[in-house]
This record gives sequence, C-alpha cells and structure tokens, in this order.
Amino acid sequence: MLTCYDATTARWLAQAGVPALLVGDSAAQVILGHEQSIFAPLDFLITLTAGVRRGAPNCLLMGDMPFMSYQADDAQAIRNAGRFMVEGQADLVKLEVDGRHAELVGKLSRAGIPVVAHLGWKPQQVRYAGIRTALVAGRTMSEIQTLVTEAQIMEDQGAVMLLVEQCTAEASEAVIAKVSLPVIGCGAGPACHGHVVVLQDLLGMSEHHPLCQADGAGWSKHHRCSSKMGEAGGERRVFER
Repeated sequence: MLTCYDATTARWLAQAGVPALLVGDSAAQVILGHEQSIFAPLDFLITLTAGVRRGAPNCLLMGDMPFMSYQADDAQAIRNAGRFMVEGQADLVKLEVDGRHAELVGKLSRAGIPVVAHLGWKPQQVRYAGIRTALVAGRTMSEIQTLVTEAQIMEDQGAVMLLVEQCTAEASEAVIAKVSLPVIGCGAGPACHGHVVVLQDLLGMSEHHPLCQADGAGWSKHHRCSSKMGEAGGERRVFER
C-alpha cells in the first residue's frame, strides 16, 4: 500500500499494479509543507480522496480521518466518515484509536462504514504526547499487551483491518497472533500482512525518511535505502529487500 494524493499519480500507481492506496493526513506535510499531519483539513482530504478514486477506480482506497474530524463527538465522527465514503468514494476509513474509541468504532461499523483501526504510534497526538511517548511502541511486555488488548477490542467492535505504526517486530507479531484481521504495518516489522509507505519517502523526495530510521521497528533489517531522487544527477531512492 502506498500513499497517494492526486488522480495522475493514482493512475500511474494503478497501472504499476499497486493494489491499495491511502490518502493520508500526511498530505499536510508532503503536499502543503507543514511539519505535522494535524494541519490537514477535512474538506481538503475528502477532495483529494475523490481525485485519487477517479485516477484509480479499481484500487482499494483508504481515507484518513484528520485531526478533530472525529474527536468532538460520535455523531460528528459518523457524519465525517460518511463523507469520506460518499463524497470521497473511499472503501475504508482510517482512524487513530485506542481503547477509549471502542464505542465509536462500533457505531461506525454498525452504520456500514468499514473502519481501519490505527494503533501504535499516533501522529495526531504528537503535540499532546510530546517527549513523554517513545517514537516506537511495544518496547516492553506491558506495552505489547496493551497493543494486543486494543487490537482485540477493535476487532470485537467491527473494525475490518488494523494499521500498526512504529511498533517493534515483537509487538506486531503478538497482535497478528491474537486477531484474525489483516494487519498493515508502517515501520512495524516484517510479520505484517502488508506495509504502507509514504510515496514521497519511497522515491526519496522527502528530506527525511522515517521508515529507514525507525529504531526498533524492524524495518531496516529487511529494507535498505539506496539513493536519493532529490540529489544532483536525478538518482532515485528505492527500497530493496
């Protein structure tokens, strides 16, 4: 799975055989130039999602609920998630969640909205968490158990998929062993059923590449960054197994 934010790139990725696309709130950084993902407006992401759908009508398309689009109350969350489905034509809607969001995930599922539960490191909470939260989740047995419990809660509430970000390989393996849902990793070790990568990171267009630098996430053991597309000479960064 790759991130995508426009119809032209979506068409290119679909022709290349990429089966699933995520219109992520990372658009705030790679498209709008912000330093954090919390600055992605809801209407902006819905518009981008609709454009990606037009470019890749047959790809599995995941929309990303941005900061404050679902935190205020459950009714607002259902309306906004529904907009991703109707206006954005998304197949799935992703939310950053923990155990406190169990009731919301259940309501969304009962409303007919397929939910992807985003666990582990949560970029939208970075200003609240700050330095109090480690960049990589699942470093201790207690953290791993918390992650497993949250994953089981999300499955019980009707989530159709999990996305675990910046987790140790041991943590993602523990989650996979305890749930029957597909588990997509983002810097979360090789055991995940699939992996999502920011396209601009994959191509070396970004100034930093967190998937290459995530200590403890298990990514660097299985992939290496070989060159930079942005360097003189037009070299291209690729990930090699």
